[in-house]
Amino acid sequence: MNIKLLVVGKTDAKYLQEGIDIYVARLKHYVNFELAVIPALKDQKGASPDEIKEREAALILKHLEKCDRVVLLDEHGSRYGSVAFSGFLQKLMNTGIKSLCFVVGGAYGFAPSVYKAAHDKISLSDMTFNHQMVRLFFVEQLYRAFTILHHEPYHNA
Repeated sequence: MNIKLLVVGKTDAKYLQEGIDIYVARLKHYVNFELAVIPALKDQKGASPDEIKEREAALILKHLEKCDRVVLLDEHGSRYGSVAFSGFLQKLMNTGIKSLCFVVGGAYGFAPSVYKAAHDKISLSDMTFNHQMVRLFFVEQLYRAFTILHHEPYHNA
């Protein structure tokens, strides 16, 4: 299976990028993983949140063509503990899905067209996190899920 994490805008904070890089490198041991970054929009001055979401949606949808299964990281999505999330991944792998694309939107979330293109939504927490921090939290949880599936001690270490 190929897994892609599609994000809007680069990660500005060096400490977050260093953490992301660590888990991306670890994930390569388990799965073909790609972190794809859609450049942040230019000329946002004066644009409403809805206008920004629509412009980002056009860019996100262009990147989804190769993904067989699209999962949005969204505050209104299903909530999983780490073990249950690993089960969610295993279930998808068992169905023969070739590509899985997780999407982190911009600061204002997703436009309706992106919700329509998605198969699932997952929430990482009831708390709200900076959309750049979500990237680190998600790649760590994805790595944790694969260690759980391989019965490795990381989860309980």
